[in-house]
Amino acid sequence: GEAFADMSTGGTLALICIYVILAWVFSSWSRPFAVMIMIPFGLIGAVVGHFVMGLQMNILSLFALIALSGIVVNNSIILVATIDRRLEELGGAFEEAVISGAVDRLRPVLLTSMTTIGGLSTLMFETSLQAQFLIPMATTIVFGLAYGTVLVLMIVPSVLSLIERNRNRTSAARSE
Repeated sequence: GEAFADMSTGGTLALICIYVILAWVFSSWSRPFAVMIMIPFGLIGAVVGHFVMGLQMNILSLFALIALSGIVVNNSIILVATIDRRLEELGGAFEEAVISGAVDRLRPVLLTSMTTIGGLSTLMFETSLQAQFLIPMATTIVFGLAYGTVLVLMIVPSVLSLIERNRNRTSAARSE
């Protein structure tokens, strides 16, 4: 119980720090939401993975959730940065920048995720006694990353589009 309470406090502080750093890097208060929205989806994938594998969540699963959050956030950051770069190149054509950025990052995101999933999948099916305590960690990362990778390529561009649409409406309302 004490470990879970400490992890809850640490996790909350980590999320706040991630948000502040992303807000600083992107020079925006809204863009970090497009990145951080993927964290819960990775967690959903991890929980489903434990259910599918017939495992219970344990303390090592929670440690893996922290690692998984970092991986999913990294994929999202790279996608948002690419979309921002395309936006500068295209001179403000937001929809084109989102499509171009997502297409540009599709292969690298899939390849890095698939190699991680492939490497950890062997551990998930290991039968030796020594590997049994690592299986929940591998399950958390494999299933969470698989689910998060598919969704990062759809949800992050969608959230960015919603943020941009809201920004345009707010600007139009202020100018009236």
